[in-house]
Amino acid sequence: MKISAIRAYQIDLPLREGSYKWSGGNSVSMFDSTVVGVETDSGLTGWGEVCPLGPAYLPAYARGARAGIAELAPQLLGADPLALNELNELMDRAMRGHPYVKSAIDMACWDLLGKVSGLPVATLMGGHVGADVALYRAISQESPAQMAKKIGVYRKEGYRKFQLKVGGDPDTDIARIKAAAAELSTGDVLVADANTGWTQHAAVRVADAVRDVDVYLEQPCMTYEQCLAVRRHTNRPFVLDEVVDGIDMVVRGVADHAMDVINLKISKVGGLTRARQIRDLCVSLGIAMTIEDTWGGDIITAAIAHLAHSTPERFLFSSTDFNSYGTVAFADGAPQRHKGRMSASTDPGLGIRPQMKKLGKPVIDIGTRPAKK
Repeated sequence: MKISAIRAYQIDLPLREGSYKWSGGNSVSMFDSTVVGVETDSGLTGWGEVCPLGPAYLPAYARGARAGIAELAPQLLGADPLALNELNELMDRAMRGHPYVKSAIDMACWDLLGKVSGLPVATLMGGHVGADVALYRAISQESPAQMAKKIGVYRKEGYRKFQLKVGGDPDTDIARIKAAAAELSTGDVLVADANTGWTQHAAVRVADAVRDVDVYLEQPCMTYEQCLAVRRHTNRPFVLDEVVDGIDMVVRGVADHAMDVINLKISKVGGLTRARQIRDLCVSLGIAMTIEDTWGGDIITAAIAHLAHSTPERFLFSSTDFNSYGTVAFADGAPQRHKGRMSASTDPGLGIRPQMKKLGKPVIDIGTRPAKK
């Protein structure tokens, strides 16, 4: 089997609640997602997706993903899409860095591997663990009272894990955390996610103020060194996210006792192949994970579900269902939230079937066209 064509489609994903706000005054109301189809000379097509959280979150942006795919795709024609390690080496030789560009292509090749083998991706990654996986709900940055009120709203939808978007004025953030914590029920989990938004001294102030609050602190500062200083100062459980961009950072973090949990985002590390390597290392080293991505729709949600659902339960801190945040569904068979949980499909591959009418015409079209019958 050889790659005969790579086509990419652009789709807008409006948010159900209107906007999503996080540290630094950043907000998004419409997500710009790129869907990639990797076609083969056997007639099978695998599907992937990449959706950066705007241009101000990580070194990634939607048009950059498409520009990178257009640059990379011609060099992948004729490659074996099932030789995933070799394919990733080929992409790395052809393009230095830019892991998010490679993610959707790698994801599509996992979908192909599942279709060829007749197995779901979760089975290929270790097997479905349990019946489903628990999800967290992100709470967009608003006033302390508004954010606290959302705890009850989302709990009625079945969520028991809540991620507060903080990282602004430390006094306001302290109030946000305490107000939200007051709304928790037994068994609920609260995470205060600063998304790199605090300076080190502000993060220390917040950490001191919430020493007696049942809350996880996530990625308080921009750099690893600053986060490590806060980690060594606080007694709260600690999550690293933005700085964990590869397996080397996991090794460094474990050596420094820098975190209890990592956020493993598929596109941040270059796709499912690299994400699985990191997942397996974390399991071996005893580090829990939230398995997710930067954002996305039905296909990314499916990929998250397969990686999360094949992870041992005691090491899966949480996961997420991005397709429930939006108003546009574009793939049949995508996971659907049920009482704050979701499960990966048992169909071959990712188990999704894109609705081509919604995707429209490809914005990148490289390779051969299938012969008309």
